[in-house]
Amino acid sequence: MVGFVLSPGRGGDLGKRRLSVCASGSGNGVAKVPEPRRAEVHRVTGETEVHVSVNIDGTGVCDSQTGIPFLDHMIHQLSSHGLLDIKIEAKGDYHIDDHHTNEDVGISLGMALAKALGDKKGIRRFGHFVAPLDEALVEVVLDFSGRQHLAYGLDIPTERVGTYDTQLVREFYAAVASNAQMTLHIRQLDGINSHHIIEASFKAFARSMRMALEHDPRRMGSVPSSKGVLTDEQALSGQSMKEA
Repeated sequence: MVGFVLSPGRGGDLGKRRLSVCASGSGNGVAKVPEPRRAEVHRVTGETEVHVSVNIDGTGVCDSQTGIPFLDHMIHQLSSHGLLDIKIEAKGDYHIDDHHTNEDVGISLGMALAKALGDKKGIRRFGHFVAPLDEALVEVVLDFSGRQHLAYGLDIPTERVGTYDTQLVREFYAAVASNAQMTLHIRQLDGINSHHIIEASFKAFARSMRMALEHDPRRMGSVPSSKGVLTDEQALSGQSMKEA
């Protein structure tokens, strides 16, 4: 562990302070930079094939090719505003509809997040953000608690945005929350335009995740829970919560 101590100068003159580095254990007193948290998931079913790679400590680089243009647009919001590097390649039974691909992309993204987080040591855990988009206003509160729960409160006035079925928004969030072991609350505070409401929710979700997943310098090396555990090992075994 590395600590920084401000020591008074001669004569107790706090105006002449020096910064010293205190290190416990072995080492040269230099703080260790955490390794980037990355993961990949390749998931194949009789309906879809999805490959997802995630870097939680990214810069917002995104390459999403789900075959569902509106979903790609929303995943770009997650990447850009959450500073997650996300790469997704998906193929699905689009001749039926977008439901299976939309859901399986959410499942795979949630699994990748859980895998990248591991035991969740050092994270802030909780996230909260309210995002406006013109007349729309959406609040997201989340907790990487190890328990999956979705409270979904979007009231989207149209059945479609372009070719995208707006019922699939809830299915995507449910899939991510379940497989990332996340408690997720989404509340619409205002809004009448379907595109604006959905996009505001994704932006708020992104910023909430960014807050929750950032390292807490006061918790480095410890799990942010009084129980000492926040991870269900099932999510790290490569099995989705839907399949369990």
